[in-house]
Amino acid sequence: MSNHLNKTQFYSKLLALPNGANDVYYQGKRYLLRKETLLDGKLIKIYAEELGGKDVVSGNYYPTLKDGMLKPCEMSDKKVLEFVLHSDSLY
Repeated sequence: MSNHLNKTQFYSKLLALPNGANDVYYQGKRYLLRKETLLDGKLIKIYAEELGGKDVVSGNYYPTLKDGMLKPCEMSDKKVLEFVLHSDSLY
């Protein structure tokens, strides 16, 4: 995973997501996305479940480590990055 994620559209979009549960669309499917910002902003957790399906997207983001470090949970970095970049809020 490359460093300097804090200077990318991924980080901007991640910060813009409201904390708590959010309905989003990704690739034409509806997901329930939960976002938590913890440790005074040093950890951002996301977990999304496809509603009516089996897909899951999960990862932890550490903005203060190495200009941003993504640690996906049992999936590729690309999957988490693509989900955050290309999901659209329902509100």
